[in-house]
Amino acid sequence: MNKFISSLIALAIAGVVFYSTIFVVDQRSHAIVFALGEVKAVISEPGLHFKLPPPFQNVMFLDKRILTIESPEADRFITAEKKNILVDTYVKWHITEPKLYFVSFGGEEGRARDRLSQIVKAALNEEITKRSVRDVISGERDKVMQAIRKKVTDEAKQIGVEIVDVRLQRVDYVEQINNSVYERMKAERSRVANELRSTGFADSEKIRADADRQRIVILAEAYKEAQTISGAGDAEAAKIYSQAFSQNAEFYKFYRSLEAYRASFKSKSDMMVVDQNSEFFKYFKAPGAGSAGAAPKK
Repeated sequence: MNKFISSLIALAIAGVVFYSTIFVVDQRSHAIVFALGEVKAVISEPGLHFKLPPPFQNVMFLDKRILTIESPEADRFITAEKKNILVDTYVKWHITEPKLYFVSFGGEEGRARDRLSQIVKAALNEEITKRSVRDVISGERDKVMQAIRKKVTDEAKQIGVEIVDVRLQRVDYVEQINNSVYERMKAERSRVANELRSTGFADSEKIRADADRQRIVILAEAYKEAQTISGAGDAEAAKIYSQAFSQNAEFYKFYRSLEAYRASFKSKSDMMVVDQNSEFFKYFKAPGAGSAGAAPKK
């Protein structure tokens, strides 16, 4: 009975030992077989594999997929103009040299992420300090990313990592620069508005002056035409008067006197003090006395 139990125990121990010697590599992972911190084998092919039981050999799995590092918060950098900007980045990377990666970080992904973040930040700082705010935000943003990607890629190879992509997610001004930019934009808009108002005022004055000039010209031409018509009318009237006077001078004098009477006695309240022998009352006293050459009756 004891022999049977001992056999079962031995079999169980053998099973445990045998189980500890096998491991399965997933297609998404690298397997590092190591002993006392020394790498014994790197297995990237998926499937069932064997190793010595612990503590002689151990296995660690490394993710072979493309991983992402995103900055938890925006980092502050100084541009060539000595202005502060905030930059958010993300990095796409994956392990290409599992042994070198394991030696560099002991297989700890957190340490690898911290190291890559430091590399990216140093490359960013080097590139941004050489450029203006405008270049970083828009003008040379693609060039900045290409330069950063090249620097980070070269350093990442030394730790067994390949950089797939580096991107600037967000580039923004710090609050002080935002205020200065706002004030500058406000001043520029005010300048443009004042310029437009000045231009509009000048145009309105020009239009008003042109309208006044045209009005003066039109009035002058109208006055000239009116004077011409009036002169023609006066000439025609004088001609008619002359013809009438030449035909019957005495009647003409009589007619003109009637017009003078009508003009003088328009109002009943008018009063005139004149000599009764005045020529003005000639036709009141003797209507027929004005006939030229007429002899008085006896």
